[in-house]
Amino acid sequence: MIIPARSEESRNAAEIVAAEWSAVLSYGMDRINPAVPRAAYQHPSLRELWPMVSHGVLYLSRCTRWPWTSDVGTAYPQAACGYRVRRASDKTLLGEVDTVEAAYALIAATLPEGCGPAVDGTPDDL
Repeated sequence: MIIPARSEESRNAAEIVAAEWSAVLSYGMDRINPAVPRAAYQHPSLRELWPMVSHGVLYLSRCTRWPWTSDVGTAYPQAACGYRVRRASDKTLLGEVDTVEAAYALIAATLPEGCGPAVDGTPDDL
């Protein structure tokens, strides 16, 4: 019996998210400080979300396709030190913390109500 290779379309959302996390966790300093995705990945609730990197910042979404959600906090590194954690959907400053670990603990603690694993789709599919 020959089993065909699984295509991108046939993978479930959890597999798609896990594959993207694997890619993001392998990025070097040219894309993002590797400590950032590692700190986020330590939280099971964040590990279920779609990760993406832009301009050295890790963004997390509740869906795998554009337009991504903006209701999960994002940790922005500050010039002096520490992180400012903001939620773009309502422009809320969730807090300012000293370490990347504290930033992702804050993001995990302030996830939207009912936030579960990312869905393979857009915000309309949530």
